[in-house]
Amino acid sequence: MPSIDPEVDAAYTARAIISPKQYASVTARYRDESAAAVAGLRGTAGVAYDEAGGELLDVWGTGDRPRPVFVFVHGGYWRALSRHDSAFMARALDAYGIATVVPDYTLAPTATLEEIVRQVRAAVAWVYREGAAYGLDPGHIVVGGSSAGGHLAAMTMVDGWQADLGLPDDVVVGGFPVSGLFDIRPLLHTHVNDWLRLDEPRAAALSPFLLASATDRRCPAVVAAADHEPTGFHEQSRIFHSLWKGDDAPLVVPDRNHFDVILDLGDPDTSLSRALRGLFPAS
Repeated sequence: MPSIDPEVDAAYTARAIISPKQYASVTARYRDESAAAVAGLRGTAGVAYDEAGGELLDVWGTGDRPRPVFVFVHGGYWRALSRHDSAFMARALDAYGIATVVPDYTLAPTATLEEIVRQVRAAVAWVYREGAAYGLDPGHIVVGGSSAGGHLAAMTMVDGWQADLGLPDDVVVGGFPVSGLFDIRPLLHTHVNDWLRLDEPRAAALSPFLLASATDRRCPAVVAAADHEPTGFHEQSRIFHSLWKGDDAPLVVPDRNHFDVILDLGDPDTSLSRALRGLFPAS
């Protein structure tokens, strides 16, 4: 296994930017605000989306006609959190006629990163094939995520995987990675590789920044980060935004950190919420 480089490790240690008390508080908000957001909301919980992995997803905010859908992939450095922590935006999106799908995936190190990517892509395939029966519009799927979830969302934005699942190349019509990781190779020299257990060729094959270089299609996307991020996350957002969009700079949300920025999706008046809604047809 590659050795840890203390400077690189510091650049990717998100927990170092807040205290343990703050971290416990914000992760509790994920669960509490998700529960509040879906209370009484129309939807279906606990749907099996992938026979091979056995994982489940929840559908929230459905209506009387098929709705465009936001698939939100949780973070947790691929080894923590779940769909139950991930629906805090569902009520805010429901008010604009947008449904929310939150999938679980098998956490590392129980699953390899290749398997986690496969499962998230399988969740997208489920929305495309089965979503209409649950009130979803398979023609308008936007995939987003936070931190490790931003990496997984980006792995659905690139080309090269859709045909194997019998999907059209444009199955994902919009991307919304927040505080994401797009070049996995630096993580070989961090503590994160204790559970990813990657080598250089595997890390390269799992890096959406490298895969996007060979991607002809560029779906509309918002690449965002918090004002207070470890330096590695800022750099990753900058390089991926530059490659994918080729203009301006990533959306940087002021007065937010790596962990609480994504909770802004629960407030329809925040810049992050408005940016997400911009990837959907006007309601």
